[in-house]
Amino acid sequence: MATNVIKRNGSKEPFEAEKIKSSIRQAATEAGVAAERIDAIVMQASQAAMDAAQNVEEIETSVLRDKVLAALDALEPSISEAWRNYDTKNKA
Repeated sequence: MATNVIKRNGSKEPFEAEKIKSSIRQAATEAGVAAERIDAIVMQASQAAMDAAQNVEEIETSVLRDKVLAALDALEPSISEAWRNYDTKNKA
């Protein structure tokens, strides 16, 4: 499992699966997804990131983001849309 995440600015920080899950939960809440569906979606979408980080020592945040968004596009497009809207507003 990856031990570090390489951020967009080149800095590194420890890989934390909970950060990915938290981001998915926030986007799901913003998208108005029913609370009873959120946990299942979080588990499925975060698994895509975990799979990508499985056999590497370091992984870029952009790779994790792309894996999660691809999973969300398939599972619940409104969540991936909310995530992308957040990125557009806050990470220009």
